[in-house]
Amino acid sequence: MSTRWLWAILAGWLSGVEASADWRQFRGPNGSGVAAASHAPATFAPDTAAWVIDVPPGHSSLALSEETLFLTAVEKGKTLVTLAFDKASGDRRWRAVAPEAPLEKVHATSSPAASTPLVDAERVIVYFGSFGLLCYDHEGKELWRRAIPTPQSLYGMSTSPIAHGEHLILVLDDERTIADSKLTASKLVAIRRATGETVWETPRPLVRSGWSTPSIVPTFDGGEELVVLGQGRVYGYDPDTGEEKWFVDGFSRETIAVPVVGNGHVYVSAAMLGGVSDEQPDREPFWNALLPFDQNGNGKIERDEMSGDFTFPLRPDLPIGHPGFGIPLPLDPQKREERRDGFLKWVDRDEDGAWSKEELLNHLSFDRGKPNLMAIRPGGMGDVTTSQVSWALHRNIPEVPSPLFYQNRLYLVRDGGVLSVVDAANGKTIYRKRLGASGHYSASPVCTGDHLYLASNEGVVTVVSTGDTFEIRHQVDLGEPIHATPSLGANTLYVRTHAKIYAFRP
Repeated sequence: MSTRWLWAILAGWLSGVEASADWRQFRGPNGSGVAAASHAPATFAPDTAAWVIDVPPGHSSLALSEETLFLTAVEKGKTLVTLAFDKASGDRRWRAVAPEAPLEKVHATSSPAASTPLVDAERVIVYFGSFGLLCYDHEGKELWRRAIPTPQSLYGMSTSPIAHGEHLILVLDDERTIADSKLTASKLVAIRRATGETVWETPRPLVRSGWSTPSIVPTFDGGEELVVLGQGRVYGYDPDTGEEKWFVDGFSRETIAVPVVGNGHVYVSAAMLGGVSDEQPDREPFWNALLPFDQNGNGKIERDEMSGDFTFPLRPDLPIGHPGFGIPLPLDPQKREERRDGFLKWVDRDEDGAWSKEELLNHLSFDRGKPNLMAIRPGGMGDVTTSQVSWALHRNIPEVPSPLFYQNRLYLVRDGGVLSVVDAANGKTIYRKRLGASGHYSASPVCTGDHLYLASNEGVVTVVSTGDTFEIRHQVDLGEPIHATPSLGANTLYVRTHAKIYAFRP
Protein backbone atom coordinates (compact mmCIF):
# COMPACT_ATOMS: atom_id res chain seq x y z
CA MET A 1 0.00 0.00 0.00
CA SER A 2 1.49 3.35 -1.02
CA THR A 3 2.20 6.12 1.45
CA ARG A 4 0.15 8.57 -0.62
CA TRP A 5 -2.88 6.24 -0.54
CA LEU A 6 -2.58 5.81 3.23
CA TRP A 7 -2.48 9.55 3.73
CA ALA A 8 -5.55 9.96 1.51
CA ILE A 9 -7.46 7.52 3.70
CA LEU A 10 -6.27 9.27 6.85
CA ALA A 11 -7.16 12.72 5.56
CA GLY A 12 -10.65 11.55 4.65
CA TRP A 13 -11.08 9.95 8.07
CA LEU A 14 -9.92 13.14 9.76
CA SER A 15 -12.47 15.16 7.81
CA GLY A 16 -15.23 12.71 8.75
CA VAL A 17 -15.83 14.55 12.01
CA GLU A 18 -17.76 17.11 9.95
CA ALA A 19 -20.64 14.72 9.32
CA SER A 20 -21.59 14.23 12.96
CA ALA A 21 -24.21 16.23 14.86
CA ASP A 22 -23.22 14.60 18.16
CA TRP A 23 -22.70 17.50 20.59
CA ARG A 24 -21.71 15.74 23.81
CA GLN A 25 -18.76 17.85 24.95
CA PHE A 26 -17.25 21.30 24.49
CA ARG A 27 -17.60 22.29 20.81
CA GLY A 28 -19.17 18.98 19.87
CA PRO A 29 -17.36 16.15 18.05
CA ASN A 30 -13.73 16.13 19.24
CA GLY A 31 -13.95 19.86 19.99
CA SER A 32 -14.29 20.61 16.26
CA GLY A 33 -17.19 23.04 16.45
CA VAL A 34 -18.65 21.39 13.33
CA ALA A 35 -22.05 19.72 12.87
CA ALA A 36 -22.32 19.62 9.07
CA ALA A 37 -25.54 17.58 9.16
CA SER A 38 -27.35 20.08 11.39
CA HIS A 39 -30.23 22.04 9.91
CA ALA A 40 -29.97 24.92 12.37
CA PRO A 41 -31.26 28.18 10.88
CA ALA A 42 -29.12 30.85 9.27
CA THR A 43 -31.58 33.61 10.23
CA PHE A 44 -33.35 34.11 13.55
CA ALA A 45 -34.35 36.73 16.12
CA PRO A 46 -35.21 36.75 19.83
CA ASP A 47 -38.95 36.80 19.08
CA THR A 48 -38.70 33.84 16.68
CA ALA A 49 -37.05 31.44 19.15
CA ALA A 50 -38.70 28.05 19.63
CA TRP A 51 -38.27 28.75 23.34
CA VAL A 52 -36.35 31.03 25.69
CA ILE A 53 -35.62 30.21 29.33
CA ASP A 54 -33.94 32.02 32.20
CA VAL A 55 -30.82 30.41 33.65
CA PRO A 56 -28.29 31.42 36.33
CA PRO A 57 -24.95 32.85 35.16
CA GLY A 58 -22.10 30.67 33.97
CA HIS A 59 -19.80 30.30 31.00
CA SER A 60 -20.16 26.60 30.29
CA SER A 61 -21.51 25.67 26.90
CA LEU A 62 -24.39 23.25 26.50
CA ALA A 63 -23.76 19.52 26.06
CA LEU A 64 -26.58 17.54 24.45
CA SER A 65 -28.04 14.06 24.69
CA GLU A 66 -30.86 12.83 22.47
CA GLU A 67 -33.56 14.51 24.59
CA THR A 68 -31.78 16.75 27.11
CA LEU A 69 -29.33 19.61 27.30
CA PHE A 70 -26.94 20.05 30.23
CA LEU A 71 -24.97 22.97 31.62
CA THR A 72 -23.37 24.25 34.80
CA ALA A 73 -24.07 27.56 36.55
CA VAL A 74 -23.57 29.62 39.70
CA GLU A 75 -26.67 30.52 41.70
CA LYS A 76 -26.67 33.67 43.83
CA GLY A 77 -22.92 33.98 43.36
CA LYS A 78 -22.08 31.03 45.59
CA THR A 79 -23.90 27.77 44.74
CA LEU A 80 -22.53 25.57 41.94
CA VAL A 81 -25.24 23.64 40.12
CA THR A 82 -25.72 21.30 37.19
CA LEU A 83 -28.96 21.86 35.26
CA ALA A 84 -30.80 19.70 32.75
CA PHE A 85 -33.49 20.96 30.36
CA ASP A 86 -35.78 19.29 27.84
CA LYS A 87 -34.51 20.03 24.33
CA ALA A 88 -38.00 20.12 22.81
CA SER A 89 -39.68 22.49 25.28
CA GLY A 90 -36.97 24.08 27.44
CA ASP A 91 -38.64 22.74 30.59
CA ARG A 92 -36.25 22.02 33.43
CA ARG A 93 -35.83 18.32 34.11
CA TRP A 94 -33.56 18.44 37.12
CA ARG A 95 -31.11 20.47 39.18
CA ALA A 96 -28.16 19.06 41.15
CA VAL A 97 -26.16 21.06 43.69
CA ALA A 98 -22.42 20.51 43.94
CA PRO A 99 -20.90 19.89 47.40
CA GLU A 100 -20.08 23.05 49.30
CA ALA A 101 -16.55 24.23 48.66
CA PRO A 102 -14.77 27.58 48.68
CA LEU A 103 -15.24 29.09 45.24
CA GLU A 104 -11.99 29.39 43.31
CA LYS A 105 -10.80 32.89 42.47
CA VAL A 106 -11.57 33.73 38.86
CA HIS A 107 -10.97 36.70 36.58
CA ALA A 108 -13.81 39.23 36.36
CA THR A 109 -14.52 38.02 32.82
CA SER A 110 -14.65 34.33 33.80
CA SER A 111 -16.86 32.16 36.04
CA PRO A 112 -16.50 29.30 38.56
CA ALA A 113 -18.86 27.45 36.17
CA ALA A 114 -16.76 27.70 33.01
CA SER A 115 -16.19 24.03 32.10
CA THR A 116 -18.64 22.29 29.76
CA PRO A 117 -20.21 18.93 30.81
CA LEU A 118 -19.28 15.64 29.15
CA VAL A 119 -22.23 13.44 28.16
CA ASP A 120 -22.25 9.77 27.18
CA ALA A 121 -25.10 7.28 26.70
CA GLU A 122 -25.55 6.79 30.45
CA ARG A 123 -23.88 9.68 32.27
CA VAL A 124 -23.37 13.40 32.62
CA ILE A 125 -19.97 14.34 34.06
CA VAL A 126 -19.18 17.89 35.16
CA TYR A 127 -15.99 19.52 36.39
CA PHE A 128 -15.89 22.44 38.80
CA GLY A 129 -12.44 23.79 39.57
CA SER A 130 -13.73 24.59 43.07
CA PHE A 131 -14.61 20.94 43.83
CA GLY A 132 -13.67 18.38 41.20
CA LEU A 133 -15.74 15.88 39.19
CA LEU A 134 -19.38 14.91 39.65
CA CYS A 135 -21.15 12.17 37.69
CA TYR A 136 -24.94 11.86 37.29
CA ASP A 137 -27.21 9.65 35.26
CA HIS A 138 -29.48 11.34 32.73
CA GLU A 139 -32.23 11.66 35.34
CA GLY A 140 -30.02 13.55 37.77
CA LYS A 141 -29.11 10.76 40.22
CA GLU A 142 -25.53 11.12 41.44
CA LEU A 143 -23.45 8.08 40.50
CA TRP A 144 -20.08 9.13 41.89
CA ARG A 145 -18.05 12.13 42.95
CA ARG A 146 -14.33 12.77 42.85
CA ALA A 147 -12.95 15.67 44.88
CA ILE A 148 -9.87 17.20 43.21
CA PRO A 149 -7.77 19.91 44.87
CA THR A 150 -8.30 23.19 43.05
CA PRO A 151 -5.27 23.97 40.87
CA GLN A 152 -3.80 27.41 41.34
CA SER A 153 -4.64 29.35 38.20
CA LEU A 154 -4.11 32.93 37.12
CA TYR A 155 -7.73 33.39 36.02
CA GLY A 156 -9.66 30.31 37.19
CA MET A 157 -10.15 26.88 35.63
CA SER A 158 -11.95 26.52 32.30
CA THR A 159 -10.69 23.29 30.69
CA SER A 160 -13.42 20.72 30.01
CA PRO A 161 -13.30 16.91 30.24
CA ILE A 162 -13.26 14.91 27.00
CA ALA A 163 -14.02 11.25 26.29
CA HIS A 164 -11.65 8.56 25.08
CA GLY A 165 -12.93 4.99 25.03
CA GLU A 166 -14.38 4.24 28.47
CA HIS A 167 -12.41 7.03 30.10
CA LEU A 168 -12.51 10.78 30.49
CA ILE A 169 -9.39 12.89 30.20
CA LEU A 170 -8.88 16.11 32.15
CA VAL A 171 -6.05 18.65 32.09
CA LEU A 172 -5.12 20.01 35.54
CA ASP A 173 -2.44 22.60 34.83
CA ASP A 174 -1.27 24.40 37.96
CA GLU A 175 0.80 27.44 38.97
CA ARG A 176 2.03 25.73 42.15
CA THR A 177 5.61 24.52 42.21
CA ILE A 178 6.79 21.35 43.90
CA ALA A 179 8.94 21.85 47.00
CA ASP A 180 11.85 24.22 46.24
CA SER A 181 12.01 23.35 42.57
CA LYS A 182 10.73 25.23 39.53
CA LEU A 183 8.70 22.17 38.52
CA THR A 184 4.94 22.58 38.73
CA ALA A 185 2.15 20.37 40.07
CA SER A 186 0.44 20.33 36.64
CA LYS A 187 -0.82 16.96 35.46
CA LEU A 188 -2.97 15.12 32.98
CA VAL A 189 -5.37 12.45 34.25
CA ALA A 190 -7.51 9.71 32.74
CA ILE A 191 -10.46 8.56 34.84
CA ARG A 192 -12.84 5.65 34.33
CA ARG A 193 -16.22 7.17 33.50
CA ALA A 194 -18.17 4.32 35.12
CA THR A 195 -16.52 4.59 38.54
CA GLY A 196 -14.43 7.75 38.87
CA GLU A 197 -11.25 5.72 39.43
CA THR A 198 -7.89 6.89 38.08
CA VAL A 199 -6.64 4.95 35.05
CA TRP A 200 -3.39 6.86 34.62
CA GLU A 201 -1.83 10.15 35.68
CA THR A 202 0.98 12.00 33.90
CA PRO A 203 2.90 14.95 35.37
CA ARG A 204 3.37 18.11 33.27
CA PRO A 205 6.18 19.64 35.37
CA LEU A 206 7.24 22.32 32.87
CA VAL A 207 3.75 23.74 32.39
CA ARG A 208 1.99 26.41 34.44
CA SER A 209 -1.71 27.21 34.42
CA GLY A 210 -3.55 27.07 31.11
CA TRP A 211 -7.13 27.00 29.84
CA SER A 212 -7.17 24.71 26.82
CA THR A 213 -9.27 21.57 26.35
CA PRO A 214 -7.41 18.69 24.59
CA SER A 215 -8.27 16.75 21.43
CA ILE A 216 -7.84 13.20 20.13
CA VAL A 217 -5.86 13.00 16.86
CA PRO A 218 -5.55 9.95 14.54
CA THR A 219 -2.01 9.05 13.51
CA PHE A 220 -0.52 7.78 10.25
CA ASP A 221 -0.09 4.24 11.63
CA GLY A 222 -3.76 3.87 12.61
CA GLY A 223 -3.30 4.84 16.25
CA GLU A 224 -4.37 7.89 18.19
CA GLU A 225 -2.68 10.69 20.10
CA LEU A 226 -3.91 12.99 22.81
CA VAL A 227 -2.91 16.56 21.92
CA VAL A 228 -2.69 19.04 24.80
CA LEU A 229 -1.78 22.72 24.47
CA GLY A 230 -0.07 24.42 27.42
CA GLN A 231 2.40 27.08 28.43
CA GLY A 232 4.83 27.57 25.54
CA ARG A 233 4.28 24.12 24.01
CA VAL A 234 1.80 21.69 22.58
CA TYR A 235 2.33 18.04 23.56
CA GLY A 236 1.32 14.70 22.10
CA TYR A 237 0.57 11.80 24.49
CA ASP A 238 -0.51 8.19 24.21
CA PRO A 239 -4.17 8.43 25.29
CA ASP A 240 -4.16 4.84 26.57
CA THR A 241 -1.18 5.22 28.90
CA GLY A 242 -0.50 8.95 29.29
CA GLU A 243 3.05 8.55 27.99
CA GLU A 244 4.47 11.76 26.54
CA LYS A 245 5.52 11.23 22.91
CA TRP A 246 6.35 14.61 21.34
CA PHE A 247 6.20 18.36 21.72
CA VAL A 248 6.32 21.50 19.58
CA ASP A 249 7.67 24.79 20.94
CA GLY A 250 6.69 28.30 19.92
CA PHE A 251 3.53 29.19 21.82
CA SER A 252 3.01 31.98 24.34
CA ARG A 253 2.66 31.86 28.12
CA GLU A 254 -1.15 31.80 28.15
CA THR A 255 -2.89 29.24 25.96
CA ILE A 256 -6.65 28.73 25.64
CA ALA A 257 -7.71 27.31 22.27
CA VAL A 258 -8.70 23.71 21.53
CA PRO A 259 -6.46 21.94 18.97
CA VAL A 260 -8.55 21.04 15.90
CA VAL A 261 -8.07 18.20 13.43
CA GLY A 262 -8.26 17.98 9.64
CA ASN A 263 -6.43 17.33 6.39
CA GLY A 264 -3.84 15.07 8.06
CA HIS A 265 -2.86 17.74 10.64
CA VAL A 266 -3.69 19.13 14.03
CA TYR A 267 -4.01 22.92 14.05
CA VAL A 268 -2.98 24.70 17.24
CA SER A 269 -3.23 28.40 18.03
CA ALA A 270 -2.37 30.91 20.77
CA ALA A 271 -2.16 34.71 20.75
CA MET A 272 0.72 36.68 22.22
CA LEU A 273 0.57 37.20 25.98
CA GLY A 274 -1.85 40.06 26.54
CA GLY A 275 -4.09 38.99 23.66
CA VAL A 276 -2.02 40.52 20.84
CA SER A 277 -3.07 38.86 17.57
CA ASP A 278 -0.31 39.96 15.18
CA GLU A 279 3.45 39.53 15.25
CA GLN A 280 3.85 43.19 14.22
CA PRO A 281 0.66 44.86 15.51
CA ASP A 282 -0.54 48.33 14.63
CA ARG A 283 0.51 50.52 17.56
CA GLU A 284 -1.81 53.46 16.83
CA PRO A 285 -4.88 51.96 18.58
CA PHE A 286 -2.96 51.76 21.86
CA TRP A 287 -2.52 55.55 21.86
CA ASN A 288 -5.99 56.27 20.49
CA ALA A 289 -7.54 54.26 23.31
CA LEU A 290 -6.07 56.73 25.83
CA LEU A 291 -7.14 59.96 24.11
CA PRO A 292 -10.34 60.23 26.22
CA PHE A 293 -8.04 60.92 29.19
CA ASP A 294 -6.37 63.89 27.46
CA GLN A 295 -8.67 66.32 29.25
CA ASN A 296 -6.82 69.51 28.32
CA GLY A 297 -6.37 68.46 24.69
CA ASN A 298 -2.61 69.06 24.57
CA GLY A 299 -1.83 65.75 22.91
CA LYS A 300 -0.25 64.27 26.05
CA ILE A 301 -1.37 62.20 29.02
CA GLU A 302 -0.33 64.01 32.19
CA ARG A 303 -0.12 62.49 35.66
CA ASP A 304 -3.23 64.30 36.88
CA GLU A 305 -5.13 62.90 33.88
CA MET A 306 -4.33 59.36 35.02
CA SER A 307 -7.51 59.11 37.07
CA GLY A 308 -10.85 57.33 37.20
CA ASP A 309 -10.77 54.30 34.91
CA PHE A 310 -7.29 55.10 33.58
CA THR A 311 -5.66 51.85 32.47
CA PHE A 312 -2.42 50.99 30.69
CA PRO A 313 -3.76 49.51 27.44
CA LEU A 314 -3.16 45.87 26.51
CA ARG A 315 -6.30 45.21 24.45
CA PRO A 316 -7.29 48.52 22.84
CA ASP A 317 -10.22 46.95 20.99
CA LEU A 318 -12.04 46.68 24.32
CA PRO A 319 -13.84 49.59 26.00
CA ILE A 320 -12.11 51.46 28.82
CA GLY A 321 -13.26 49.96 32.11
CA HIS A 322 -13.53 46.43 30.70
CA PRO A 323 -11.60 44.01 32.98
CA GLY A 324 -9.49 42.84 30.04
CA PHE A 325 -8.57 46.29 28.69
CA GLY A 326 -5.23 46.44 30.50
CA ILE A 327 -3.49 47.29 33.79
CA PRO A 328 -5.80 49.50 35.89
CA LEU A 329 -5.18 51.82 38.81
CA PRO A 330 -5.75 50.08 42.19
CA LEU A 331 -8.70 51.10 44.36
CA ASP A 332 -6.55 51.56 47.46
CA PRO A 333 -5.61 55.30 47.54
CA GLN A 334 -1.96 54.79 48.50
CA LYS A 335 -1.39 52.03 45.97
CA ARG A 336 -3.23 54.12 43.40
CA GLU A 337 -0.75 56.99 43.81
CA GLU A 338 2.17 54.58 43.66
CA ARG A 339 0.83 53.05 40.45
CA ARG A 340 0.38 56.51 38.86
CA ASP A 341 3.99 57.36 39.71
CA GLY A 342 5.08 54.03 38.29
CA PHE A 343 3.08 54.51 35.09
CA LEU A 344 4.59 57.96 34.59
CA LYS A 345 8.21 56.87 35.09
CA TRP A 346 7.62 53.78 33.00
CA VAL A 347 6.92 55.77 29.82
CA ASP A 348 7.99 59.41 30.41
CA ARG A 349 11.51 59.34 28.93
CA ASP A 350 11.99 63.11 28.68
CA GLU A 351 10.77 63.55 32.29
CA ASP A 352 8.35 66.35 31.47
CA GLY A 353 5.63 64.84 33.66
CA ALA A 354 3.53 63.45 30.81
CA TRP A 355 3.30 60.72 28.18
CA SER A 356 3.60 61.76 24.58
CA LYS A 357 2.34 59.57 21.76
CA GLU A 358 5.89 58.87 20.64
CA GLU A 359 6.96 57.86 24.16
CA LEU A 360 4.07 55.43 24.57
CA LEU A 361 4.44 53.81 21.16
CA ASN A 362 8.20 53.43 21.63
CA HIS A 363 7.62 51.92 25.05
CA LEU A 364 5.23 49.23 23.86
CA SER A 365 6.89 45.83 23.73
CA PHE A 366 5.65 42.87 21.72
CA ASP A 367 8.18 40.21 22.69
CA ARG A 368 5.75 38.23 24.88
CA GLY A 369 5.63 35.10 22.77
CA LYS A 370 4.86 35.19 19.07
CA PRO A 371 1.16 34.77 18.16
CA ASN A 372 0.99 31.43 16.42
CA LEU A 373 -1.21 29.13 14.39
CA MET A 374 0.66 25.94 13.50
CA ALA A 375 -0.18 23.01 11.25
CA ILE A 376 1.40 19.95 12.87
CA ARG A 377 1.54 16.45 11.42
CA PRO A 378 0.70 13.83 14.05
CA GLY A 379 3.34 11.30 15.04
CA GLY A 380 6.98 11.68 15.87
CA MET A 381 9.01 11.45 19.07
CA GLY A 382 10.66 14.11 21.22
CA ASP A 383 11.09 17.66 19.95
CA VAL A 384 9.34 17.76 16.56
CA THR A 385 9.21 21.56 16.24
CA THR A 386 11.13 21.49 12.96
CA SER A 387 10.32 18.02 11.65
CA GLN A 388 6.51 17.90 11.98
CA VAL A 389 5.37 21.50 11.47
CA SER A 390 4.10 22.06 7.92
CA TRP A 391 3.50 25.81 8.28
CA ALA A 392 2.96 28.57 10.83
CA LEU A 393 0.99 31.81 10.70
CA HIS A 394 1.59 34.78 13.02
CA ARG A 395 -1.24 37.15 12.16
CA ASN A 396 -4.93 37.41 13.15
CA ILE A 397 -4.55 34.83 15.93
CA PRO A 398 -7.45 34.87 18.43
CA GLU A 399 -6.79 35.11 22.15
CA VAL A 400 -9.74 33.04 23.46
CA PRO A 401 -11.73 31.52 20.55
CA SER A 402 -10.49 28.27 19.05
CA PRO A 403 -9.99 27.88 15.29
CA LEU A 404 -12.51 25.94 13.24
CA PHE A 405 -11.47 23.54 10.46
CA TYR A 406 -14.03 22.92 7.71
CA GLN A 407 -13.55 21.81 4.10
CA ASN A 408 -9.81 22.52 4.08
CA ARG A 409 -10.19 26.02 5.50
CA LEU A 410 -9.54 27.41 8.95
CA TYR A 411 -11.82 30.09 10.39
CA LEU A 412 -10.54 32.39 13.12
CA VAL A 413 -12.38 35.23 14.88
CA ARG A 414 -10.51 37.66 17.09
CA ASP A 415 -11.23 40.68 19.25
CA GLY A 416 -12.55 43.67 17.35
CA GLY A 417 -14.79 41.34 15.33
CA VAL A 418 -12.20 40.37 12.71
CA LEU A 419 -12.79 37.11 10.83
CA SER A 420 -9.90 35.45 8.98
CA VAL A 421 -10.15 32.48 6.65
CA VAL A 422 -6.94 30.53 6.06
CA ASP A 423 -6.09 27.86 3.49
CA ALA A 424 -5.36 24.82 5.68
CA ALA A 425 -3.00 23.37 3.08
CA ASN A 426 -0.46 26.20 3.15
CA GLY A 427 -1.38 28.75 5.84
CA LYS A 428 -2.14 31.52 3.33
CA THR A 429 -4.85 33.97 4.33
CA ILE A 430 -7.83 33.82 1.94
CA TYR A 431 -9.50 36.87 3.43
CA ARG A 432 -9.60 39.03 6.54
CA LYS A 433 -12.76 41.05 7.14
CA ARG A 434 -14.50 42.98 9.89
CA LEU A 435 -17.89 41.68 10.97
CA GLY A 436 -19.31 45.01 12.02
CA ALA A 437 -19.69 43.64 15.55
CA SER A 438 -16.72 44.86 17.54
CA GLY A 439 -15.57 44.22 21.11
CA HIS A 440 -14.23 41.11 22.77
CA TYR A 441 -14.86 37.53 21.54
CA SER A 442 -14.81 34.59 23.96
CA ALA A 443 -17.14 32.16 22.17
CA SER A 444 -15.51 29.97 19.53
CA PRO A 445 -16.97 29.66 16.01
CA VAL A 446 -19.36 26.77 15.32
CA CYS A 447 -20.47 25.60 11.90
CA THR A 448 -23.24 23.80 10.00
CA GLY A 449 -23.00 22.74 6.36
CA ASP A 450 -22.74 26.16 4.72
CA HIS A 451 -22.56 28.79 7.44
CA LEU A 452 -20.84 29.51 10.73
CA TYR A 453 -21.99 31.34 13.85
CA LEU A 454 -19.82 33.97 15.56
CA ALA A 455 -20.93 35.42 18.91
CA SER A 456 -19.41 38.52 20.50
CA ASN A 457 -19.24 39.27 24.20
CA GLU A 458 -21.52 42.23 23.48
CA GLY A 459 -24.26 39.75 22.53
CA VAL A 460 -24.20 40.09 18.73
CA VAL A 461 -24.43 36.85 16.73
CA THR A 462 -23.16 37.05 13.14
CA VAL A 463 -23.85 34.31 10.60
CA VAL A 464 -21.26 34.08 7.81
CA SER A 465 -21.20 31.81 4.76
CA THR A 466 -18.45 29.23 4.60
CA GLY A 467 -16.06 29.31 1.64
CA ASP A 468 -13.65 31.73 0.04
CA THR A 469 -16.05 34.65 -0.33
CA PHE A 470 -16.96 36.85 2.61
CA GLU A 471 -20.75 37.04 3.00
CA ILE A 472 -22.65 38.06 6.13
CA ARG A 473 -25.95 36.23 5.90
CA HIS A 474 -27.45 37.51 9.13
CA GLN A 475 -26.65 39.53 12.24
CA VAL A 476 -28.72 39.91 15.40
CA ASP A 477 -28.19 41.55 18.80
CA LEU A 478 -29.55 39.38 21.63
CA GLY A 479 -29.21 42.24 24.08
CA GLU A 480 -27.00 40.70 26.74
CA PRO A 481 -23.45 39.34 26.99
CA ILE A 482 -22.44 36.03 25.42
CA HIS A 483 -19.39 34.17 26.76
CA ALA A 484 -20.42 30.54 26.13
CA THR A 485 -19.80 28.91 22.75
CA PRO A 486 -23.11 28.08 21.01
CA SER A 487 -24.16 24.46 20.58
CA LEU A 488 -25.74 22.72 17.59
CA GLY A 489 -28.43 20.06 17.58
CA ALA A 490 -29.96 18.26 14.60
CA ASN A 491 -32.10 21.28 13.71
CA THR A 492 -31.43 23.75 16.54
CA LEU A 493 -28.96 26.48 17.40
CA TYR A 494 -28.66 26.89 21.19
CA VAL A 495 -27.24 30.19 22.40
CA ARG A 496 -26.50 30.80 26.05
CA THR A 497 -26.35 34.45 27.05
CA HIS A 498 -25.62 35.83 30.51
CA ALA A 499 -29.04 34.93 31.87
CA LYS A 500 -30.94 33.03 29.14
CA ILE A 501 -30.84 30.15 26.71
CA TYR A 502 -32.35 30.60 23.24
CA ALA A 503 -33.36 27.67 21.05
CA PHE A 504 -33.55 28.74 17.40
CA ARG A 505 -35.11 26.41 14.82
CA PRO A 506 -36.03 26.76 11.13
